[in-house]
Amino acid sequence: MRLRALIDYPEMYAQSKVSDAAQLQKYDEFKRMIEPNKNKIDKIKGRIPKGQESPFGDFPPSYDKPTEHLKLLGLLPAAKTPRAAAPNSARGPAPSGDRAAKLAATQPNSARAPFKRNVLSATGGACVSTTPRVERQAGAPPKAGAYARRNIAPSEFRRFYDRGDLPIQVHHAGTSNRIAWKVDIEKLDYHHYLPIFFDGLREKEDPYRFLAVEGCHNMLDKGGSKILPVVPQLIIPIKTGLNTRDLEVIATMLKILQKLVLSGEMIGEALVPYYRQILPVFNLFKSSAKNIGDKIDYGQRLRNNVGELIDETLEIFEIHGGEDAFINIKYMIPTYESCIAT
Repeated sequence: MRLRALIDYPEMYAQSKVSDAAQLQKYDEFKRMIEPNKNKIDKIKGRIPKGQESPFGDFPPSYDKPTEHLKLLGLLPAAKTPRAAAPNSARGPAPSGDRAAKLAATQPNSARAPFKRNVLSATGGACVSTTPRVERQAGAPPKAGAYARRNIAPSEFRRFYDRGDLPIQVHHAGTSNRIAWKVDIEKLDYHHYLPIFFDGLREKEDPYRFLAVEGCHNMLDKGGSKILPVVPQLIIPIKTGLNTRDLEVIATMLKILQKLVLSGEMIGEALVPYYRQILPVFNLFKSSAKNIGDKIDYGQRLRNNVGELIDETLEIFEIHGGEDAFINIKYMIPTYESCIAT
């Protein structure tokens, strides 16, 4: 019965397939079970942008925000006060008067004692020390941080969506969410909207990430000849997303790049002049593939292995990039080997 329905109504089953954006939402729910406070910690550390404090905007500065959850996470900094300014501190008030004079007499080397000439005075300015020399242990060299995550700045997509300037809203369905477009996608101005959606691909919080990823897929599916003239405007959002060095953002960007090249003719060739902006991050993470031996990777259906995605994307670039694609890829990524038989 199910097979018969699949044959008779293929469009219905194609629409019911879980999209990449909805798959990211479901994967986030699983990650919350393992790391329940990860997003909060990332926001406090500045790794991802903070949203508005309420649906109506931020609270006024005079409002005392609750900080009990920060104390539980151990992320609330302790108040630092001067020792002398605290009258009820454990050290007590600072000494003064006769008490200070007695302390100076009993502690001749203290800062309150009068200057007293010692055996090391009048040495002509020579560096003299009676302290035995202590050999310093050579520590490990500092990390360069080439693979470290960068802080993600708020995107233009977030700003436009918060202002209500985008003709989209979330359509909540039974199995997975979809985008409800308020206008026909074919009537959109791709020069204006497509770079904004590409800029939102670096978001890691819903609904921004879901709408940006799903919107890019929908616009690339129905863009046709409108996509090619917009390619130069997409380079800066693509470069900004890749330079976050966040594996999840890089995987999302690679999938969109593959679909971008396959969505129309000459798009792969139009990307060749911009390889110097796009491929440095590819070269950095090209070898970051999983090596699990003879074990089974049950998460391979999610296609989150950045090393394999980079190999797939470079092969698509070479196949659809024309005759100059390989030499430009080889210049930026020396370890790449051609996938086209010569």
